[in-house]
Amino acid sequence: MSTSQGDVEDLLRELAPQVLAALVRRYGQFHLCEDASQEALLAAALQWPAGGRPENPRGWLITVASRRLMDQVRSEQSRRTREELIAVATPQSELLGPPADAELPDSDDSLALLFGCCHPELSSPSQIALTLRAVGGLSTVQIAAAFGVPEATMAQRISRAKQTISGTGFDFSLPAGAERTERLRAALHVLYLIFNEGYTATAGDALTVPTLSQEAIRLTRWLHRLLPDDGEVTGLLALMLLTDARRPARTRPDGSLVPLAEQDRQEWDHTQIAEGIALISAALSRGEVGPYQLQAAIAAVHDEAKAMADTDWPQILGLYDLLERAAPNPFTALNRAVAVAMVHGPDAGLEVLATLATDKRMARHHRLLAARAHMRELAGDTDVAAADYLDAARRATSLPERRYLALQAGRLTR
Repeated sequence: MSTSQGDVEDLLRELAPQVLAALVRRYGQFHLCEDASQEALLAAALQWPAGGRPENPRGWLITVASRRLMDQVRSEQSRRTREELIAVATPQSELLGPPADAELPDSDDSLALLFGCCHPELSSPSQIALTLRAVGGLSTVQIAAAFGVPEATMAQRISRAKQTISGTGFDFSLPAGAERTERLRAALHVLYLIFNEGYTATAGDALTVPTLSQEAIRLTRWLHRLLPDDGEVTGLLALMLLTDARRPARTRPDGSLVPLAEQDRQEWDHTQIAEGIALISAALSRGEVGPYQLQAAIAAVHDEAKAMADTDWPQILGLYDLLERAAPNPFTALNRAVAVAMVHGPDAGLEVLATLATDKRMARHHRLLAARAHMRELAGDTDVAAADYLDAARRATSLPERRYLALQAGRLTR
């Protein structure tokens, strides 16, 4: 019985981290196991839609990937390298059928794989690329397209990341205690960055890259299934759902940006909003509150308002006060300044921005300039606001943001 292409793709994306984790646990050699698992996934993508999926898809993939790995060993030209690789490959008797552990629970292995991809010795771009490739199951072509870089550039980045992981001697066992907490924090940050890049691309012609946002949500859902009682995992999933719910209303048919105040809230995904609110409500009731939970709570207040005028800005400001104490960073301070302006007036917001402008990371950032322009416009200082909008447009790297900011400058100078 044949299986639809879409069903096969969904299944393979779910199984990809499980297969790679099983191979790495058995054989080590992350870079070789990753190549072998990708070949097995490709073979399944070609065979299963027409021939039907096997009774044990995970076992089939692990078996095929193991055979591919042995083929790599046999074809290795260097005797020394060949002997080293054979030493880590267990007896071929395991390769005659599905490995004995093909049906073992995968949660610890998969979690260890995610933690490995977020190894502290990897740069943030490498962590993101390797997570999307190894845990997300995206091809190098897909990842390169999502970030708007040449395939060769992304392939090199992923290759370097795999080499770094192999060089660290990381054995992909699940860490415990403080190390586990720290590695989970890093993994959540990587998923957060993937989502943000998808929701508002840092560069390029499109405001959003839905592939990245959807993949971040999918992976965070998966992580939430593995760690259902972790408040910050729940908070991050809620934040993504509550934020992504607005995506349909963020652009016009021509791709131009629609600011929050002008969005048609009927176009928001209210099913996602309901799910996000339920998740964050449950998380907040369980105990200690972390930064992702606070950000999700802020997003929920925005999403519950039927119109911009109905937004509970005092509550949002209170949540930003908590967030700034829990996890201070310049972008949190920038968002808090906007809330201050909405509660206490634009002059109060401008005072906060003046302090933030002394931070070298933010002084000439286009979002600080755009926020300052908006507050100056509200305060009636339109000439200076227009200059700020124009300066922000020059510094923006996203074409839709640049065009929007330039239009605001032009509107004030007519």
